[in-house]
Amino acid sequence: MNRLLLTAFVLIGLTISAFRLPTPVLSATDPTPAPKRIKWLTVEEAYLATQKKPKKFVIDVYTDWCGWCKVMDRETFTKPAIVDYVNENFYAVKFNAEQTADITLGKQTFKYVGTASGRGAHELAAALMRNQMSYPTTVFLDEKFNLIQPIAGYLEPRTFHQIITYFGRDYHQKEPFDQYKAGTYAKTFQGSLTAGK
Repeated sequence: MNRLLLTAFVLIGLTISAFRLPTPVLSATDPTPAPKRIKWLTVEEAYLATQKKPKKFVIDVYTDWCGWCKVMDRETFTKPAIVDYVNENFYAVKFNAEQTADITLGKQTFKYVGTASGRGAHELAAALMRNQMSYPTTVFLDEKFNLIQPIAGYLEPRTFHQIITYFGRDYHQKEPFDQYKAGTYAKTFQGSLTAGK
């Protein structure tokens, strides 16, 4: 009886192992590269970095409950041409406008300001957005942390690419944005966005 039971278990085990799929082997030379990502920093990290190596700033001011902020994360901030351009030309900062931690930049400290309704905002967010609290807002600063311009609302990839190249290479000091889009951008940058998909 024990021998019969043992034989049955062995046969069942062999049958199961015969139908098992092989375990995939992960190769160190996997041909699928990891997707490119923007190198997001905290505002403090970016502020310190620009003291050593000056660059402009692009700041994504968001909140956790903002639906359009998530769409920008998924649709705009993942395009290879945008990732490459931002990483090369800007310190990129993600800033939650409702974070409660104090932020000290140089000699100035910014605090969270609560309201009676329970929802407040950070003083730094208010300063960056000129007290126009709208999410998402993309804020551009120069190398010395001076405000260039906040841009409220969702920015689809093409529009965002036009804006980052406009501010990134100081075209905003040379020509109006509409003229830039039709001329300089179309000739110089438009192909990089469509090529990178």
